[in-house]
Amino acid sequence: MPFPVSEQRIVDAEEALGRAFPPELRRRLMRENGGEISLEDDDWSLHPVWDPTDRKTMGRSASHIIAETATARSWESFPSDGVSLASNGTGDRPIVLGCADQIFLWEHETGKCLPVEADWL
Repeated sequence: MPFPVSEQRIVDAEEALGRAFPPELRRRLMRENGGEISLEDDDWSLHPVWDPTDRKTMGRSASHIIAETATARSWESFPSDGVSLASNGTGDRPIVLGCADQIFLWEHETGKCLPVEADWL
């Protein structure tokens, strides 16, 4: 279940990851810290930012963007500057690279990063 989060929690995550999030992602996280997004005709579970406000928000944000990105960066072909934004159980990940705002779909089987458009609604 999506829930709002403070901008400070987003800033904390950006600082930990060493980059600002794309503006659309920031707005989405502030409104609904998590939930579903549509990308490439598929639904994805958006990684929330960590929210230790209380037990409920800690539970809802346990699979947060910092932890998910750390896990993904341990995979052989995942880009070292990639930030994992969401998952859908297939192994592929929507990501951002470096400091750019373009969303890419990282394909776990090939290691390729293909530009895509995200529906943040």
